[in-house]
Amino acid sequence: MKSPIPFLKSKPTVSVVRLQGAIGMAGRGSLNDTTLAPVLERAFRRGKPKAVALEINSPGGSPVQSSLIGARIRRLSEETKVPVYAFVEDVAASGGYWIASAADEIFADESSILGSIGVISAGFGAHVFLSRQGIERRVHTAGKSKSMLDPFRPESEEDVARLERILGQLHETFITQIKERRGSKLANDPDLFTGEIWIGRSAVEVGLADGTAHLVPGMKARFGDKVKFRRYGVKKRLIPKLGLSLAEETMGLIEERAGFARFGL
Repeated sequence: MKSPIPFLKSKPTVSVVRLQGAIGMAGRGSLNDTTLAPVLERAFRRGKPKAVALEINSPGGSPVQSSLIGARIRRLSEETKVPVYAFVEDVAASGGYWIASAADEIFADESSILGSIGVISAGFGAHVFLSRQGIERRVHTAGKSKSMLDPFRPESEEDVARLERILGQLHETFITQIKERRGSKLANDPDLFTGEIWIGRSAVEVGLADGTAHLVPGMKARFGDKVKFRRYGVKKRLIPKLGLSLAEETMGLIEERAGFARFGL
């Protein structure tokens, strides 16, 4: 909005979007493209901001939701000509780092965890337990691959090979994303795409971040001390919808807690 008095300039505004939690998991606090779409639209288009700053604190999650969110951020940035800056808090790992890579520049705290550019699949096997209890597992499929990696049946070499092929394809997509976004900033480090993580300045040294900085002083240094911050985020309901069970809520919290726990958080 222009100032009604011509010689008084309006203060520059930076839109701040908080991205906290696991990506695409169950539960009210998860990050997904559908929920974030209206938030990001408002952040980029309301009041012609000088920039959009992303506050990221995520251990990762769904590769597809990470890709959709990152692509939406880039699309809106290009359409509105508004630059994007990511500020990592505790962690931006795996899918969390994928989203951070959508920014034009990435900044971290001295103790932030970044990276984990890899793909993981975890499960369990209960066929021995069932056998000892005298329980017989009965599965009928149309299509030999429909029961792939059934946890109640012995693991087969064919299933493992198929899973490794899928994980490899997802990993290559992740690597391509980071190379395209970070480009020549990336160091020639053999561990860069192995799922390894880096802390603070070491993340800067390998090119995963552009510097160490916090959001408010970082944006004031770029846009002046009079810059205003307008915050946007997903509104959490105090009471879940009737269709969302307590079990689903609890499972979502457990999945998110497990994601952060992988990094000692």
